[in-house]
Amino acid sequence: MPRSLGFRNVLVPISDNAESERAMDFACRLAAEHGATIAAVSVIEVPAVLPLDAHMSSEETAARRLLARAAAIADSYGVRVVLRILRARDASGAIVAQAKQRQAEIVVIGAPRTRRARHGPVFGSTVEHVLRHAPCRVMTIGAAHDVASIARTAAA
Repeated sequence: MPRSLGFRNVLVPISDNAESERAMDFACRLAAEHGATIAAVSVIEVPAVLPLDAHMSSEETAARRLLARAAAIADSYGVRVVLRILRARDASGAIVAQAKQRQAEIVVIGAPRTRRARHGPVFGSTVEHVLRHAPCRVMTIGAAHDVASIARTAAA
């Protein structure tokens, strides 16, 4: 008998693009259907020349604004959401680490397509890294004309 795709713990990285908002909306529909909790995370990438706890007021304000929008989307679906601002040198590593720490069963990530060379990557480096290294399924949500698809399943 095939294993059910009932997700209870969903991770949604939030950034300032339309695909990220669509990912949050899709994750909320998924969570509402399965009674799941969503962890919405916004990563502030801190340059290597600064300490991780450096004052980055405008970035923190932007992250809070993005998470407030994510919370409003979750509220419209009646879904429980945990909001987190993460500070890291690299967003992709922070997302993968958060997926491991929270024991996420799926990461739903907004994935703007990049203009690519003939055999180059379809997505940006953050999405590509999450697809390769996440300890769980990863669903990418593209632009409005794209179809969401489950991109990878981690080995059990």
